[in-house]
Amino acid sequence: MEHTAHIEHSDDGKKEVMRVTLILTVLTLIELALGFALMKIENSGTRLGVKGIIVILMMAKAFYIVGYFMHLKHEIRNLIMTIVVPLLLFVWFIGAFLYDGNSFKNLRMTYDPHKKEMSTKKVEKKEEVKETPEIKKAVE
Repeated sequence: MEHTAHIEHSDDGKKEVMRVTLILTVLTLIELALGFALMKIENSGTRLGVKGIIVILMMAKAFYIVGYFMHLKHEIRNLIMTIVVPLLLFVWFIGAFLYDGNSFKNLRMTYDPHKKEMSTKKVEKKEEVKETPEIKKAVE
């Protein structure tokens, strides 16, 4: 009897894996379709919305992958939190570094140190040097 129950449980596990695989496939196909549609969209607000939808779909896929294929769905809450909280901090770090890098890039593009030096120094006119035969011989 136990062996039969184990086989039934195994079939349920296969059905669950197939269901999750189908969900991941559908989410991936939707992401691809949105990505291809994104190339034709010119309105920046609509583009931002589509990008947001793609990020949400990617997070849903990450949930399914971590929950089912890394077996965290069936674990206790404390173990899940010890994995999820550092992961969220890591995502926050990536966002903070990208924001900081973009800010640096924008500041670098708007600030030109050569212009500042030119505006604070007094520009003097250089007198033209008349070329004499002695200077020409020295140069040659």
